[in-house]
Order: sequence, then C-alpha cells, then structure tokens
Amino acid sequence: MRHRKDGRKLGRNPKHQRALLRNLAISLVMTEREYSDKEIEDMKKDGAKPPKVPGRIVTTIEKAKEVKPLVEKCVTLARKAQKHLNAAIALETKADRGTSQWKAWRESPQWQEWNKTISPALALRRRAFQILGDKEAVSILFDKLGPRFEERDGGYTRILRLAKPRLGDAGTRAILEFVGENDRVKKKSVVPTVEE
Repeated sequence: MRHRKDGRKLGRNPKHQRALLRNLAISLVMTEREYSDKEIEDMKKDGAKPPKVPGRIVTTIEKAKEVKPLVEKCVTLARKAQKHLNAAIALETKADRGTSQWKAWRESPQWQEWNKTISPALALRRRAFQILGDKEAVSILFDKLGPRFEERDGGYTRILRLAKPRLGDAGTRAILEFVGENDRVKKKSVVPTVEE
C-alpha cells in the first residue's frame, strides 16, 4: 500500500526519477535560450534542431504533471529575486571593475548596502542551482523568466494534452509550456447596433 506516498514512480528508481525531472525542467528553461546563427549551423551539422517554439516541450502527460511543480518552484525563486536585484541596481556603480572609481566604491558604505541588498537574490540563485544543477539554465531563469513573471503569483506553466499518442507505446503525450507567450486570445465579436 502507498498510503500518503504521493508522486509517480515513472518506472524508475528514486535517483533516476530525480535526474529525469531535473533534465525535463532544464530542457523547458533552455528552450527560452537565444541561439546565434553560428550555433544554429553547428546544430544542423550535428543533426540537432533549435526548439520550434520557445518555452515549450513535448513529453508524456505523467512526466509533465510531475515536472510542473519543480519548474513552478524554480520560477518562483527567480521571481522573488527580482525585487532584490532591482534594489541593488540603484546602488551599483557605473565604473568598470578594477578602476580607481570602482575601488573607491568598493570601500564605501554604499558597497556595504549593495552587498546586503543583493545577498538574498544570490541565495535564491544558489537555491535554484541546487535544484537544477545547470548554470546556463539558472541564468536564463533569473535573467528572462524572473522579470517576465514578476507580477504573476503562480501558475507559470500549463499542460496541454495532445490528441495523437506516442508512437511505439501509445503513451499519452502532452505539451508543457510557459504561459504568456503562446496564449490564445479570444476575439470578441462586435455586435452591430441598430439605429432607428
């Protein structure tokens, strides 16, 4: 009996489950990455392709339901860090690192204040890295997704069930995507008014 044991095993041992969910979360975040022309050419040579739609992956419905809370947690960390990062930007110096102006700022009380302001954001970034384990994914999470969802209190992803099952084992496929970019907008019909 699995009383109070929530979550799916997905036919894997616990370490494999964690690795699978981590890789799915990284894959979803990495679809937001911007590729240069050279990187796209290199990918084509290797037989790989950049994502068709940024912020979207296709997987089974069960895997999507399991990875969704992990992705939501990571985006929440990035969203919480935004207020600290915005406050720290006001205290930063415009001087280049290593210059005499930068060194003077480094010794000033303004640097102490900047350090106190940015430390919670750094702690949140480290927590996200602990969850994901990929520096590039964490930087995309905090640089692109955090500001995008700054005003949103949860519900950053959606799961859409696909009609066609997976070839081979007929597993139910689903799309896991970030909300906001690919939203369908209902068009309101205009009702003509009758003038007398």
